[in-house]
Amino acid sequence: MGFQWLQMRIQEERERREREAHILESLPRTLDEVHQAVVECVKTYTEAFGAESANVALLPSKIRVTLLDQRDGRWQTSSKVEVGIVTSVPGLQIDRGDLSMVIEVGLLPGEKVYYRDREQDKYLTMEELTRRILDRAFFPRLQE
Repeated sequence: MGFQWLQMRIQEERERREREAHILESLPRTLDEVHQAVVECVKTYTEAFGAESANVALLPSKIRVTLLDQRDGRWQTSSKVEVGIVTSVPGLQIDRGDLSMVIEVGLLPGEKVYYRDREQDKYLTMEELTRRILDRAFFPRLQE
């Protein structure tokens, strides 16, 4: 004898697992999209402050942005930001040395990606996400 509630819960769990697997498969593509947006921001920043003032690298499972200041005639690292994949969430983790935050990633219909700040329970646009990644690193002396 089968119980209807059990069959419904089994189906719900199957669907949840399928969604999670699909999201995990999309994380590298999502990281590439974020990388492209970060590259655009770094390009604008370096146009304003010099080609050596920042660089961005896409590594296998993370993005690394390095900011440099000119001191004593030499470019020296002033800060770093890393954005990496977190499969347990699934999402992205932003590490800025003094701050670490996790951004949940999910998929909407049509394969559209959403970003959600779990701590603030707020959905983010790409503009808001890039600001969370780069603002304090680019402008540590300015108020938010």
